[in-house]
Amino acid sequence: MNPLSLLLLSFAMSTDAFAAAIGKGSGLHKPRFAEALRAGVIFGTIEAITPIIGWLIGQAASRFVLEWDHWIAFVLLVGLGVHMIHAGLSANDDAPEDKPSRHSFWVLAVTAVATSIDALAVGVSLAFVEVNILVAALCIGLATTLMVTLGMLLGRMLGQLVGKRAEILGGVVLMLVGATILYEHFASL
Repeated sequence: MNPLSLLLLSFAMSTDAFAAAIGKGSGLHKPRFAEALRAGVIFGTIEAITPIIGWLIGQAASRFVLEWDHWIAFVLLVGLGVHMIHAGLSANDDAPEDKPSRHSFWVLAVTAVATSIDALAVGVSLAFVEVNILVAALCIGLATTLMVTLGMLLGRMLGQLVGKRAEILGGVVLMLVGATILYEHFASL
């Protein structure tokens, strides 16, 4: 795999995490760069680990991973999206805005796992091409860290524009990412 292909692959793997990060950033009260970077590192680390796991699984489980990756990602992202929409709709308009200043590690980790299921499948396919999996995983992780950090900061701006209903927007974004993953799978059949 040449360096340009690896770079393109790395950023392609980070696009769904970027979209999810916009939603996560919009649901926070003025997320600072440190919080955006924290989310980026969590997403990037998980996104770097999953292709290695996929690579290790290799051909033995490729049919299972490739047959179910879209459904796993869809269910996790839609579930998180529904939860965010419910929280946004439950917010009292008369009460002062009370957004958290940061997401818990577990909320970020579950979202990161949901958006990195495709990287697991990519890792399986990388087992069959000439590539240093550690270099590929590092590139994917760094690209995702960068994109999620930017997505969280962009979400901050969107959150200020849409006010109290930013969490609803974030939930819709997560659901759209999940639906897009499912659509892309069926469109490729």
